[in-house]
Amino acid sequence: MTAPETPASDSPTLVDATAAEGPEPVVLRGIPVAPGLGMGPARIASEDLAEVTHRRVPQEKVQGELERFRLGLEVVEAELRELAGNLGGKVPEDHVRILDTHVSVLRDSVFLSDVENLILREQLALEAAIAKVILDFDRIFKLVENEAIRERAVDLRDVGIRVLRALERESKDAATQAPEPAGPKAGGTPVEGSVLVARELTVVDLMDPTGARPAAIVTESGSPTSHAAVLARSLGIPTLCGVEGLLSQLTEGEFVIVDAAEGVARIRPEARIIEQFKAAGLPGSERAEAPEWMSTAAHTLDGTVPTLTAACGSLPDVQGMRGLGIQGIGMYRTELLYLLDREPPTVDALIAHYRAVLTEAGPVRVTFRLADLSSGLGVPWLSREREPNPALGRAGVRLLLDRPELLRRQLNALLRAADGHPADVGLAVPMVVDCGEFRRIREALFEERYALRRENVPHAADLLLGAVIETPAAVFGAEDLAAEAAFLAIGLDSFQQYILAADRGLPAHGVHFEHLHPYVLRAVAQVVEAAEAAGTPLRVFGITAARPENVGWLLGVGVRDLVVGLAGFENAVRAIRATDIQVARRSAAARLSDVSNDERSPIGG
Repeated sequence: MTAPETPASDSPTLVDATAAEGPEPVVLRGIPVAPGLGMGPARIASEDLAEVTHRRVPQEKVQGELERFRLGLEVVEAELRELAGNLGGKVPEDHVRILDTHVSVLRDSVFLSDVENLILREQLALEAAIAKVILDFDRIFKLVENEAIRERAVDLRDVGIRVLRALERESKDAATQAPEPAGPKAGGTPVEGSVLVARELTVVDLMDPTGARPAAIVTESGSPTSHAAVLARSLGIPTLCGVEGLLSQLTEGEFVIVDAAEGVARIRPEARIIEQFKAAGLPGSERAEAPEWMSTAAHTLDGTVPTLTAACGSLPDVQGMRGLGIQGIGMYRTELLYLLDREPPTVDALIAHYRAVLTEAGPVRVTFRLADLSSGLGVPWLSREREPNPALGRAGVRLLLDRPELLRRQLNALLRAADGHPADVGLAVPMVVDCGEFRRIREALFEERYALRRENVPHAADLLLGAVIETPAAVFGAEDLAAEAAFLAIGLDSFQQYILAADRGLPAHGVHFEHLHPYVLRAVAQVVEAAEAAGTPLRVFGITAARPENVGWLLGVGVRDLVVGLAGFENAVRAIRATDIQVARRSAAARLSDVSNDERSPIGG
């Protein structure tokens, strides 16, 4: 699903007004993964696994194939460890550990035994066996409606491609003793100054063993929360994913401009367009000050100034926030450290990470969301098996209360990390259903603070404890929660998912998350009313909160605190500046009276 980030057009494909000779210039829209600007000739990574020849070997060569497999695994593990060493000090340590995840896949007993069995029983050549196993895993995992489990399939695919490339280099060495650089058929290695174009965003194509990186990356599919996306942000590689029709629109070597701030890829741009983008500055140039659109506070046409802070999930996000001059982190997602290793993060690791976030953020308000985990994430130490419906099982606050050691460890780390921070530090409780769950978290926080005081361990005197409103039950109980919480926060993406019973991870349901459904807006208005009656601050966060039409409706029902991801921040700022509160109220009232998502009231009309 494409995700238009600007209101310039409803069409996913735009054509520049003046076309040069030959194919016309085209602008395709996608989902920003890592902000920035990159340009260069397209280098297309092909589907390696699907192209591997299905070849069998004689019985007497089976043992040789098994030995090649062992040696290939050793070579790839050495490459991964060398890459991790090269990244040390350049990106956050927790992001480097993504490569450790790939090392663990190399040792995965299921993966190893499946490949070996195909060689032993079916006498498949090693390359064919690896391709079959990875493609089988890929098909199975893609049937699962969970992003974390799909990410496992991507990790397996990455590892498979790495092993195949190592084997290809081995074959060329044996044949010529002077191998040529891998070409597009092998997926290639990202050449400095080129734009990597691929079907899916994967770690394996971010850099080769020498550390070469592309100028930018653009893909037809992939998730902005995947391991590859995390590394792309850490490495500062401008990246777009979810660009529909990408591979059918260009050929190898054609010039591409990737503007991951606006969310577009410009294919075969005119010379004047290239010069304009070059004048704007390429990645790596230092920005001395915030961009023009952030030079003054975002205010509506009638002078209303909503609070606008950032949604972050990693240190590079926080660094990007500072670079834009954003004054605060309205929601910091803390799940990443829990997804990278085979064991839960230690207290020391959590403290170090949270302190780094607060230090990088500066003297501004920062709110951390407690880890929002479930069995659907496929984390072995967290749950032995996946629940039938993870989102409705032990998820969010339920899992934390069921696993008190995880809850206590995180509360302890947050209290200690927040010691001395010059601004408010908040703590948001995910997926709250009622006041009973919220009170148990508050009691646990009190007990951890009391224990630290007894042990004379420096810690924050208090943390502002808030409730994340995502479930329909929390909407019905908003008045009660507003009376007990220091703040309320509507997680708009999950909020819509549960109210509409529509999985936001499924492309077929994408339309539900573009324009706020009138019934969803009614629920938001109900929470706003409860918060105002109790005098409790309320904020709204989520990807859909940044869409221009949704900004107008949210302001129209009384929301005055928006938390937006960096990719959508400029859109949100411009939408606020284009809004008149009185007009927004009338537009929101009209939207609230709609009875289906097809009756879309025009913003400002």
